[in-house]
Amino acid sequence: MILNITIILGFQLTGEVMTRALSLPLPGPVTGMALLLAAFLIRPELATRVLPTSQGILQHLSLLFVPAGVGVVSHTDALGDSGVALLIALVGSTVLALAVGALTFVALARLTDNAGYRS
Repeated sequence: MILNITIILGFQLTGEVMTRALSLPLPGPVTGMALLLAAFLIRPELATRVLPTSQGILQHLSLLFVPAGVGVVSHTDALGDSGVALLIALVGSTVLALAVGALTFVALARLTDNAGYRS
């Protein structure tokens, strides 16, 4: 398991170094994930090896949200001052993201002439 985590973090580090060295407009972890996907496609046994560890990490993904929850609780005074604005921004951005996602799906379905999609 330690070797598998080292592989995952190694790709993240490689992505971070590449992104900074080449001044890419992407976050380093995203570049690292793309490199990891390419490695999985080139060597499927690597994907098989890392799968149990990655599933274990995903099962405990909610633990990564604990610091954010603590931050929200510790800044309740800011929520009181700008709670309405934050709520409007949260709801508005959610609606906008859903609309953009739906419109993108419709556009791609029409572009690829998907027979399974009927408008």
